[in-house]
Amino acid sequence: MSKKALLVAFHFPPIKASSGLERSLSLARHLPTLGWEPLVLSAAPMAYPAVSDERMTQIPAGTVVRRSLALDTARHLAIAGRYPHWATLPDRWQTWALSAIPAGLAMIRRHRPQVIWSTYPITTAHWIGYALHRLSGVPWVADFRDPMVEQDIHTGEWTPGWPALRKARLAIERRAAAHAAALTFCTPSASQICVDRYPDADHQRWHVVPNGFDEAAFLAAEASLAGGGGGAAGAEQAIVLLHSGTIYPSPDRDPSHFLRALRRTLDQRPSNARPVKVVLRASGVEGLYGGLLDELKLADVVSFAPGLPYESALREMLAVDGLVIFQGYTSNPAIPAKLYEYFRARRPILALADSHGDTAALLRKEGVGTVAPLDDEERIASALGEFLADIEDGRAAVLDADRVAGFERANSVAAFARLFDALPLATAR
Repeated sequence: MSKKALLVAFHFPPIKASSGLERSLSLARHLPTLGWEPLVLSAAPMAYPAVSDERMTQIPAGTVVRRSLALDTARHLAIAGRYPHWATLPDRWQTWALSAIPAGLAMIRRHRPQVIWSTYPITTAHWIGYALHRLSGVPWVADFRDPMVEQDIHTGEWTPGWPALRKARLAIERRAAAHAAALTFCTPSASQICVDRYPDADHQRWHVVPNGFDEAAFLAAEASLAGGGGGAAGAEQAIVLLHSGTIYPSPDRDPSHFLRALRRTLDQRPSNARPVKVVLRASGVEGLYGGLLDELKLADVVSFAPGLPYESALREMLAVDGLVIFQGYTSNPAIPAKLYEYFRARRPILALADSHGDTAALLRKEGVGTVAPLDDEERIASALGEFLADIEDGRAAVLDADRVAGFERANSVAAFARLFDALPLATAR
């Protein structure tokens, strides 16, 4: 392959993370089938909060991967647990740029890539991509995914709240708007936020490249389920609902309204109805809601379960009766990456999401899912009651198999490859 792409990605195996690594790993896996050789510039494993070898085998053999030194301010530079706030601008891994820029320049000189691609949610990755572009002349694609700076549509408050952090994020965003050959986002609303912020920019360079699911991983999960039971529960067994992934104790993913609605729904269910179990897998907030569970007498109904290896987590999605999304209105411009995995699992979906957000819009477009606001106990209880009844009666809609295929991550990588192919050729200085 004569075409090469330098991928600047903090989230890359062996980091143990949720959906953060899927976008960069999918490019490394699928770009070679589209005529592009991936060159990966990532961080040394010591920078990661947790590591796992589980996904290392999915990096194609022969892939060039350079891992440069990065220190986590909160772990490596703290004294007695304290560190200066400026050392977290634009994020806790700002030191990565000191090693990654010279390492990236060496990779550019040696391999002569045709494009530099950097990806959020680590803002430092974009500073590295920008610096490499300015120093080498190689076209830069800035993959912003979700908005880095947002304003609450109801209160007017900004996220992030710290002005210095907003300023640092907007600084790289402005440079991307001015200098990047293309800017990519996961949803239309995320793109529109930047379009509105930079009305004089060339918006033909703005592109939406959604997330997706990994078909190979699901095939492996299905193979391990074969012959071993699983699938939807029988009529006499509990209806099992699953939320797989992090829960934030904030208006964005606060489960407290759902838990109160669950109590109300269970109290109103017929005595002969199937029992209900709720699994909150890998939530990260196991210790915060025990008191509420006790108050609502849900300790035997709701379990805060530990994380699972990736394939095991997918296998669980395939085996339960229903899947749950938590997303407050403050995340309206985003679509959780797990939603695409839920599509592939082909289980009924209960989305506690704002009706004006991109998640609800996608569910409406596909004709699946039951939607209720995350912060409205009464409407959640009503929706949950209907959702459980639909599961019991076999009426709950799931995405058609032919529609599912369109959300495979290989399609997103193909979109990036087409974007790379359309960029003007440039010779590195």
